[in-house]
Amino acid sequence: MNVAISDEPISLEFGNLVGAELDALMTRAASLRDGFHGRIQSYSPKVFIPLTHLCRDVCHYCTFARPPKRGETGYMTIDEVLTVARAGAAAGCTEALFTLGDKPELRYGAARDELARLGHETTFSYLAEAAGLVLKETGLLPHINAGVMGADDIALLKRVSVSQGLMLESASERLSQKGGPHYGSPDKLPSRRLETIRLAGEQSVPFTSGILIGIGETREERIESILALRDLHRQYGHIQEVIIQNFRAKPGTRMADAPEPDLNELLWTIAVARILLGAEMNIQAPPNLSPGEYGVLIEAGINDWGGISPVTLDHVNPEAPWPHLEALRRETASAGKILTARLPIYPAYYHDNPRWQDPALIPRILQSADSHGWGRNDSWAPGIAVTPIAPAKAGPGERPDPIVVDLVAKAVSGAGLDEGEITTLFGARGVDFEYVTDAANRLRTKINGDVVTYAVNRNINYTNICGYKCRFCAFSKGKTHEALRGVPYDLDLSEVARRAVEAWDLGATEVCMQGGIHPDYTGETYIELCRTVKRAVPDMHIHAFSSLEVQQGAATLAMPVADYLVRLKEAGLGTLPGTAAEILDDEIRDTLCHDKLNTQEWLDIMEAAHKVGFHTTATIMFGHIEEPKHWARHLLRIRALQARTGGFTEFVPLPFVHMEAPMYLKGTARKGPTFRETVLMHAVARLALNPVLTNIQVSWVKLGREGVRVCLEAGANDMGGTLMNESISRAAGTEHGQELPPLEMEALIRSLGRTPRQRNTVYGPVSDERHAAGRVAEELTPIILTPPKPIRRKQSANA
Repeated sequence: MNVAISDEPISLEFGNLVGAELDALMTRAASLRDGFHGRIQSYSPKVFIPLTHLCRDVCHYCTFARPPKRGETGYMTIDEVLTVARAGAAAGCTEALFTLGDKPELRYGAARDELARLGHETTFSYLAEAAGLVLKETGLLPHINAGVMGADDIALLKRVSVSQGLMLESASERLSQKGGPHYGSPDKLPSRRLETIRLAGEQSVPFTSGILIGIGETREERIESILALRDLHRQYGHIQEVIIQNFRAKPGTRMADAPEPDLNELLWTIAVARILLGAEMNIQAPPNLSPGEYGVLIEAGINDWGGISPVTLDHVNPEAPWPHLEALRRETASAGKILTARLPIYPAYYHDNPRWQDPALIPRILQSADSHGWGRNDSWAPGIAVTPIAPAKAGPGERPDPIVVDLVAKAVSGAGLDEGEITTLFGARGVDFEYVTDAANRLRTKINGDVVTYAVNRNINYTNICGYKCRFCAFSKGKTHEALRGVPYDLDLSEVARRAVEAWDLGATEVCMQGGIHPDYTGETYIELCRTVKRAVPDMHIHAFSSLEVQQGAATLAMPVADYLVRLKEAGLGTLPGTAAEILDDEIRDTLCHDKLNTQEWLDIMEAAHKVGFHTTATIMFGHIEEPKHWARHLLRIRALQARTGGFTEFVPLPFVHMEAPMYLKGTARKGPTFRETVLMHAVARLALNPVLTNIQVSWVKLGREGVRVCLEAGANDMGGTLMNESISRAAGTEHGQELPPLEMEALIRSLGRTPRQRNTVYGPVSDERHAAGRVAEELTPIILTPPKPIRRKQSANA
C-alpha cells in the first residue's frame, strides 16, 4: 500500500505558496481533502502514558522534560502504567500513547540506576516491557513516541506497538544553532530525526510525524520540512499522518515570552501541507491548542483531531484541556463532518495488516476494528447479551450528505445501485446513518405496511459431523474441530420423526433441517430424511438442505443437480434455505471456506432450485474478514438472480457470531459486525434489493430482542422462526436462547406499535388451528443426540 501524494499544488514555487492568498489555499486544500476523506473527521480515543519525563534534551519551549529530583522516581512503575491503561480501557479508549523523553540514561546517572532497579539497561527496553503488558492486560493498542531511534530500537518496539511516531518539528538546521530553540538538544538535529523516520519506513512501521510552527522558522522552512516528509513517504508509504502543531508559550521556559503564531499562520500551514501532501494523507491539528476554532481548522484541510483522552491530560501541553467529546462532535457536525473514532493506525494500514504489523499484534487490531478499519464504538457483538447502543440521533441543523440523499432516492425508485454506490451507503455514519435507516423504514412501510411476520418452526440439525473445514464454523465436528463445544452426533431417523411430531403438536408449520456434510451421507440420506418427516407429519412443510448438501447429494448419486432437486421435491421437500452463501465473492470464500462451493456454484444451485419450482431464502454471513465492498457484491448477485427467477422469499442477514468460531480463536477474524453495521445491513439490503426482493428478516437469535427492535425500525419486516432447539448459533456462543415462543414474539412486535402475523414458510397465511396450537406453552421433551457410527468411507472429491 502506497498512499498517493499530490503533484499538483497551486504552485510548488516557494514564492507562490508563501505569498498565496489564504482563502484560495484553503479552498483548494478542503477540496482535495473532501475528494478522498469525504465527511469523516477522525480522532483516536486514547490514554496518555508519560513513561518518563526525564530527557537528555533541553528544548527551549518544553515543560514535559524534567531533571531527576531527589526522593522522586523518574519512571512510572508497571503498576502505575497498567492503572492508567485499565482506566482508559474502561472508558472506551483504544490507544495507549506512550510519550517519553529522549534516552535520559545517556545524561543522568539517576536514570541508569533506576533502570537497573527495574531490570533494564535502556529506556527502550523498559518501554517495550510496559507496552507489551498494556497490550496483553488491557487490549489497548500502543502507539509509541520514543524520540530518536535506531533500527534495532524500532524493531524492538514494533513487536509491542501498532504504530510509532516522531515529530520532525523542523528540517531547519538553523534552529539547532546557538540562540535557536533546539540548541543543546542533540536529538532535535533534523538529520537524526529524518533518519529515524527513514528507518521506520524500511521496517514498514505505520508512522506519525509533523511540524511545530512558530518556534522561529520561516514559511519557506516549513515548506522544506513538509517536502522532506513527503519525500520519505513517497519512498516507503509509511507516514500515516502529519501533525501541524502550533507553538504555545509556557511559563518557566526560555521561550515563555516568545510570540505564538496567529491563527492565519496555522491555517496557511495546514492548507499548504494538504496541497503538498495530497488528498489521501491524514492531516491533524490538535483541537486543544486552538479552542473555539474547530470549524476553520476543518476548512483549512485537516481530517483528524488526533488523540483525545477522557481519562488523562495532555502531558505535553497540560495547560490545554481536551475538548469534551460531545462538544467536539457538535462543532465537527456544524462544519459538515462526522466525528469518527479510529485506531492508532488508519484504515489504509489496517487493510494491509500483514505488511505493517507484527503477526502477534494482528488479532488485537482485528478485535478493535470495524469492517472499514475504524474503531469499534461499543462492547456489543452478535450473540452477546449486551444491550446495543443505537447511534446517536442527529442534532439540530445537521444535514445528510447530498450524495447519500441522491443514492437513497435512486434506490427507492427501484433503479438499482452499483457496487460503489452500495458501498457508500454501508459507510453511512451520524446523520447519514439516520437518513439511510429512516429511508429504509419508510420503504418497508410502503411495501409491507406495519405487519411483522414470523413462522412457528423447529430446527432439526441431524448431524454435526462434517468433512469440510469452514473457518467460521463452531457447529461441525471433524478432525479439526474436536476442541469445540458439544459432542458429535448423527440423529437416528426415529429421533427426527419424534421431533417433527412434537413440533407439530406445539403449532409448528415447518421443520428446518440442516447439518454438517457427513462423509457417509449420500443423496439417498437426504431423500430419506424428507420421507421420514412426511411419514410422521404429512402436512409439515420441510425447509431443508443448503446448496452444499444438494451438491453433495447429487454428486454421490451421479445425477445432475436439477434432477436431484426433482427427487427431493418428490420426497416432500418444500423449500430450501439460502445458507452456505456466506459472502458471495471468491476473494473472501478462498480464505473463509476454500473447499466449499464457490460463488458461481452457489448461484447456479439456487437458480436450478428456482427453475424446478422451489422457493429459497437468501442469506449473508458478515462481520469476519470481509469489507463493505464484498457486501455490495453479494447484494448485487442476489439482486441479479432474483430479477431472473423471483425465487427468493426473503433476505436474511446473519451477523457472524465470533465467540467459538475457529478463525476468531486463531486471531484471524473480527468479533462480528458492529451494531451500526448490523443495522445498516438490514437497511441497505432493503434499499439495494428494491423492488425485486421485498422481505428482510432479522435474526433474534443473533441480535437479541433489543437488536431486533432497532432493525425492525430500519427496514426489516420479518422475524424468522421461533426455532425450537436452535443449535448452530448456540454452538458459536450466542447467549440469546434457543426459542422465542409466539406469544413473546408477538409481544415484542406490538411493543413497537406494529402488527404481528404468523405466516407459513412462503409468506402465506396459516390456519386458525395452527395459530391456536402455537399458543400451547409446553416444554419440549429432552432431545436425544444419537452417537455417530464409525465413518465408513472418505468424502467424495466431488461432494
